[in-house]
Amino acid sequence: MDDPLTPPFDTKIAVLVRDDLESWQRLNVTAFLVSGITAAHPELVGQPYADADGQKYLSLLGRPVLVFEGSAENLTNARTRALQRELPLAVYTREMFGTGFDAANRAVVAAVPGAELDLVGVALHGPKNAVDKVMKGAHLHP
Repeated sequence: MDDPLTPPFDTKIAVLVRDDLESWQRLNVTAFLVSGITAAHPELVGQPYADADGQKYLSLLGRPVLVFEGSAENLTNARTRALQRELPLAVYTREMFGTGFDAANRAVVAAVPGAELDLVGVALHGPKNAVDKVMKGAHLHP
């Protein structure tokens, strides 16, 4: 029988946030980007949780999320490498901090050519080796 505590993953989820953001911004960006991965890959969501008393809790992603940090250049390079590998990518731009809802977020991204986006976060899910190559140059968030 397989060990239920040994993850059998051949893919990974990675988030890369800018190293010059405030702590609250890093957390906000990470939460938004992970929601994009979850929406694109509902099969990654596990079963609902329950405690020993039978209290039920919501389902979570069924695998770890690796959070990296890096410079603006690291984010631009990660975006380029992800697109070259045809890996779907979630993005968060600096302008999105000034909006208050989803349609406004999409509008500020749509107003800027991709190569000129002021990226403060990106996230992706894909084969481990491809994700590692996309994240090259960034380091795990402390």
